[in-house]
Amino acid sequence: MSNESTAAVPQRRNRKAEAAPDLGAGVAAAGVDIEQHIYQTVFDSVLNQRLTPGTKLPEPALCELFNVSRAVIRKVLQRLEHDRIVELRPNKGAVIAAPTPEETRQIFEARRALEVSIVELATRRHKPEDLEELRHLLDHEHGVTHNPYQPAWAACAREFHLKIATVAGNPILIDYLTELMTRCSLIVALYQPIGNAACEHAEHRRIVDYMAKGDVASARAEMGKHLRSLEDNICLDRKASVQTLAQMLNIG
Repeated sequence: MSNESTAAVPQRRNRKAEAAPDLGAGVAAAGVDIEQHIYQTVFDSVLNQRLTPGTKLPEPALCELFNVSRAVIRKVLQRLEHDRIVELRPNKGAVIAAPTPEETRQIFEARRALEVSIVELATRRHKPEDLEELRHLLDHEHGVTHNPYQPAWAACAREFHLKIATVAGNPILIDYLTELMTRCSLIVALYQPIGNAACEHAEHRRIVDYMAKGDVASARAEMGKHLRSLEDNICLDRKASVQTLAQMLNIG
């Protein structure tokens, strides 16, 4: 069954649908930004591998599920497109982004080149308190290694890599890395087999050990190897979901 058919929402409302809770109003009453709520719901559904590449996100369906206007949904979809989470196709609507093998290769190649340079700077410039913070992050990371909730892994990995970039002391590199990490995180969430950690804890620990020793060459080599391993775990052959859009978004 295709994503198009499974994501479809009937035009007619039945009594059960009419009695459904007003999600938009409920979120607003709780003091939560409804646009951010919808954005985060889609984002988390991608990270949890419920929304698969190519899944259609019809505006009418999203309006009904979140009980909001098309104007709100369009603003959220534009944000998601900006962050490379969805693709907006003229006259065809929004779909979950599906990076090609070549795009995936280019993104990881760019990230490896950037982070190898970043870890070199961090190894040369770190202070004792920086290493202490990194090891604290590693302790926390170890605690979620076996957590089945994939966004927990992704958040730990992201925090670790961005901390190294902060230690490197170049805000411009941090900006570039943040964008690349967002794109990599989505690729990992979309294509990495369920159950695999986003980053290997032991590899992170070795990187910090080399930094502590001031071993620039080994830190560079380990970072490159680490990111290559992450890329090698990507499986670009993902089957379409047979769930409804509401189920994929974990609504209801």
